[in-house]
This record gives sequence, C-alpha cells and structure tokens, in this order.
Amino acid sequence: MSRGDLTDAEWRILKDLLPIEPENRGRGRRPEQNRAIINGILWRLRCGAPWRDVPPKYGSWNTIYRRFRRWSEAGVWETVAVTLAEIMADSGHYSIDSTTVRAHVSAAGGKGDSSTGSWPLAGRVHQ
Repeated sequence: MSRGDLTDAEWRILKDLLPIEPENRGRGRRPEQNRAIINGILWRLRCGAPWRDVPPKYGSWNTIYRRFRRWSEAGVWETVAVTLAEIMADSGHYSIDSTTVRAHVSAAGGKGDSSTGSWPLAGRVHQ
C-alpha cells in the first residue's frame, strides 16, 4: 500500500457503496479491483496529473478513467459523499476536510488607491 491509498478500515466502509460493474456480475464481486481503481483515482486527483500518468500498479489508466467518468455520470460520488457524511454524523465524527486558498489583494483585479491606501474591492462580499 502506498501513501495516500485507502486503509483497510476506509475500504471496509467504501466498498459497499460502490456499484457492481457489469463485467463482475455473475462472477461475484471483485472488490480488490475496485480498491485499486479507487486508489488510482485518488492518486490522479491528488497529483493533478493526466489520466495516462496513473501508475500501472493501479490498473490500466483507461479503465480507471472510464470507471471514474461512469461513476460521476451515475451520481455515485454524490451518493458516497452523502452516505459518508451520514455515517460520520451518526458516529459523532465531524472531520470533514476543507482547503483554504488565499490570494494577494491585487488578485482581486483592481489597483489600489495610493493616496488612501485602500483597495477598490477590499471588504466586498462575493456571491
């Protein structure tokens, strides 16, 4: 298992939230394939690399990409997010992560007024 891959505990929760792929129907579920694919998706999302650069240890990049798209279009990720949030709320865990992005005030697009030292968009609430 590489850094960033799903732990066994994370996988136990996630595996039952994923759909059974048509190629796996009738032959039993192959959760290790879905686990590798999820790890490949997570790798790609963490790194921001092109799909073709997903390491082969996660499977074919094309399979990983197609599975990600199919699940996105089917609403699987939304279902997973809602279910995980409900599980966390029921268990009393509220550790939802967020990211903060900070920009320099000049990134707002206007030049400051050098006589007053104020910026035209300072304090403006964006909706």
